[in-house]
Amino acid sequence: MKKADIYQFYARLAEDRPEPKTELDYVNPYTLLVAVALSAQATDVGVNKATKALFEMVTTPEQMLALGEERLKDHIKTVGLFNTKAKNVIRAAQILVDEHDGEVPADREALEALPGVGRKTANVVLNEAFGIPTIAVDTHIFRVSNRTGLAPGKTPLAVEKKLEKATPEDFKQHAHHWLILHGRYLCKARTPECWRCPVAEFCRFKPKTVAPKRASQKRAQNA
Repeated sequence: MKKADIYQFYARLAEDRPEPKTELDYVNPYTLLVAVALSAQATDVGVNKATKALFEMVTTPEQMLALGEERLKDHIKTVGLFNTKAKNVIRAAQILVDEHDGEVPADREALEALPGVGRKTANVVLNEAFGIPTIAVDTHIFRVSNRTGLAPGKTPLAVEKKLEKATPEDFKQHAHHWLILHGRYLCKARTPECWRCPVAEFCRFKPKTVAPKRASQKRAQNA
């Protein structure tokens, strides 16, 4: 994708969603960290349901340790891999208390050293909680970047590096959210909704999908 097209690509996404934000519910950086860790191989909707009551009781690592692993499991048992995730959340809480005075560090290396926290989770926390212009490449961003030609790559890390280089400074802070939401609601995995896409003219995906009614009409004409 050409540099000028990339700028317009983001400008259109920004116009479509002026104030993008994560769809995970959280209270502070710590609850965001927990929510993002729980969201691996789970939906944001499912995580929000599981953490609604939890975050009314627990908003700090100290409170999470007081809650304990078994009671945490009761709250998150509807989330996939909840046994492993509960264990990691408790271990991470202990490290935060022991090594970071109970605060979530605004540092990638320190975040990735926590159990259950990978590069993607660290990037989300750095971006959302601390305003650092990181781009966390999940399945949606990976798909959108490759499908559109914005930042093609064979691995999430390769895509992340290309996005960091290609994304104009004006859009770096919110690029992560724009791309995720675009992939979740328009550039869907099975059938991208090209007919209502604000950036279709810059996208390399072919052939573009047409609106359902138009598609049925086209089939009728060819019959």
